[in-house]
Amino acid sequence: MGWVRRVVKPVLDLVTKLGPARLAAMAAVTLTLVGFFAFVILRVSRPDMGVLFSDLSMQDSGAVIRDLDARGIRYETRGDAGQTILAPRPDLARLRMDLAGKGLPTQGGVGYEIFDKGDAFSSTNFVQNVNHLRALEGELARSIRAIGRVQAARVHLVLPERRLFERDREAPSAAIVLKLMGDLDAGQVRAIRHLAASAVEGLKPERVSIVDERGRLLADGARGADARTGADLEEKQSGLERRLRLQIEEIVAGIVGQGRARVQVSAELDMNRVESRSETFDPESRVVRSSQTRNESSLTGGAEGQVTVGNELPGANQQDKAPAQKDQTNKTEETTNYEISRVTKTEVVEGGRLKRLSVAVALDGIYAPGPDGKPAYQARPAAEIERIAALVRTAVGFDKARGDQVEVVNLRFAEAPAVPEFVETSLVQSLLAPTKEDVLRVVELGVLALLTLIVLMAVVRPLVRRVLEAEAAPAALLAAPALAGVEGLPAEMPALSRDNPTARLVEFAKINGQVQAETVQRVVDMVRASPTETVEVLRNWIQEN
Repeated sequence: MGWVRRVVKPVLDLVTKLGPARLAAMAAVTLTLVGFFAFVILRVSRPDMGVLFSDLSMQDSGAVIRDLDARGIRYETRGDAGQTILAPRPDLARLRMDLAGKGLPTQGGVGYEIFDKGDAFSSTNFVQNVNHLRALEGELARSIRAIGRVQAARVHLVLPERRLFERDREAPSAAIVLKLMGDLDAGQVRAIRHLAASAVEGLKPERVSIVDERGRLLADGARGADARTGADLEEKQSGLERRLRLQIEEIVAGIVGQGRARVQVSAELDMNRVESRSETFDPESRVVRSSQTRNESSLTGGAEGQVTVGNELPGANQQDKAPAQKDQTNKTEETTNYEISRVTKTEVVEGGRLKRLSVAVALDGIYAPGPDGKPAYQARPAAEIERIAALVRTAVGFDKARGDQVEVVNLRFAEAPAVPEFVETSLVQSLLAPTKEDVLRVVELGVLALLTLIVLMAVVRPLVRRVLEAEAAPAALLAAPALAGVEGLPAEMPALSRDNPTARLVEFAKINGQVQAETVQRVVDMVRASPTETVEVLRNWIQEN
């Protein structure tokens, strides 16, 4: 137990000598250092986090978080309602596939899996119809979200019920609200309308309305076929202009170089729909269709003699009567019907006929080395411009009678074009061109390293220096100059080493805390004044050891 007292007693004496204020300061510094290094270690060992899902509803966010908690995977949430969930970047792909297998996130919609829950026998007909409508809307929304640039979709269907003894049934309609990550072209809008119409019985594409998150009407389902016809004509016009522009750019770029030509095409279409009917008769080409002949003959007998008063008297001579007259009639009627050659023609001309075409082509000049070695601008020859204009007129089907215009002008562009070259990046180049996240990570590690260095130099180093000075002070008491006047000891005797057991005994047993310079000088004076007693004390210490 003696060694325990020899070890514990100096510690207790040191604590007593330091006092409460110094002990509190040392404890505060120690806790601060421990906390700082713990923060540095945790920060450096923290995994790189990436976005797992964003723009989630509260229901989807809660379901994903519960699944991550069950797996024991570290995650972070951003946003007031946890719309964005971050997870370790190496596990993002695996987590997304696993969560997709569980139907997460649902994006706030429900599909046909709604029929997997509950008892179908205990549900009423009304509940079944509502669930069917919800499932149909949810499945349509999922299909629409699969289209590029569509971030979220919501579908509302109106399916009128068939009533008893009802002849005229109202047509179904649909309304779709889209959250976009850009703009949809006319083809994509039409594809969404046809997708919804094909999925719902009796729904026509012109009865589908589409609105984006900014309130813009992308498709009007109230105007019906007229609106669809107008949209088709506009798409036809833009498609014609785009096709002609690409054809011209392909031809001109092969002559003047890539990026040295600007082409604009304006096509004017006739939007009117014309329907005409005509009949043509040819009198020269007649054909007997039917012929009818009718003959009539009649014989009519007249009165015998002249009727007078004398002839009516009794006894009149009957032979005096005049002879009777007779009439005979013959009639012939012939009817012939002729068929004349007739041509009936019905012609329908749909809208979208090309009325006039205008093409504008701007060409950059030629850049040749100048006297100073720098590229100098030179205008293109007029003959070359005329040949290019002839090629453009041929490519677009130029028609002078239609009023088409083609203009090719040589002008200097604002900047000399530079054709970008694709260079495959190697591993070294990718390291030399880090991403924004890599730069932020390096900056963060650099700041932590700088703070660690500051703490080591400003706090730890002074403490270590004081401890070393406190341990080196007792050894100075036994230095050679202190024992130079002791009888029997040579003046050249080296100072006792700190590793010497006697030095340690003096340090721990006789000295408490740091020794001041005055105390050391006082001990040296005592040794010089009483060398014999000093030697005796040293011998006793050696014997005790």
